[in-house]
Amino acid sequence: MTSMAHTDSEHVQVNSQTRLARAYRVLVLGGLFLSAAFLGGFAVFAAHIASLETPAEFDSADGIVVLTGGQSRLDTGVDLLKAGKGKRLLISGVNPKARVEDLRVATGGEEQLFNCCVDIDRAALNTIGNAEESAKWAAANTYGSIIVVTNNYHMPRSLLEMRRILPKADLQPYPVVNTPLRSSVWLSKPDALRVLATEYSKYVAALARGMFPAPNAVEPYEMVRVNTPAQ
Repeated sequence: MTSMAHTDSEHVQVNSQTRLARAYRVLVLGGLFLSAAFLGGFAVFAAHIASLETPAEFDSADGIVVLTGGQSRLDTGVDLLKAGKGKRLLISGVNPKARVEDLRVATGGEEQLFNCCVDIDRAALNTIGNAEESAKWAAANTYGSIIVVTNNYHMPRSLLEMRRILPKADLQPYPVVNTPLRSSVWLSKPDALRVLATEYSKYVAALARGMFPAPNAVEPYEMVRVNTPAQ
């Protein structure tokens, strides 16, 4: 009787060890698969970023939105407005302490142009906020088409967030390329690699968020005008 009980105990122990080993293999294989998928996705993402170029020719739009983060973005947005590529310009995510006059001087914009056709958003703190404030601005102005100005590496996530909230708007990307990435030289530059890896991680998170419907989706013509020109 004791021998049979001992045998049963060994059998249970072996089965338990087998299940643990199987679960461990599943976890390892799952981890390897996720790592490979993440790295493969990063390679595709980096290649896409490298292919983005500032368009030489493009259609005009109702409005222009610049997502702040660099002087070149602001300069580009103001230049597009001067060229008549949009009726108004929204500079989204401006530091609350920054004065409109400082922005105007920094970009070389005329005072009349800024008073007439430039709106400043100081509420947005991140890309999601940029998208939300841009959607409000587009709806307030009854704009159905928008030129989106931001850096090339930031463009995919910016469009993803904006399309969630403005699903029917015509968004035209206008990437600003400060560092060409067409060659593989950037792989040897830690700063460039870090920026791309960080942006890719944020993009994946934005994709995950996109699995759920945006709670505040806005129709382009849904609202009345609430913004006023920057003074």
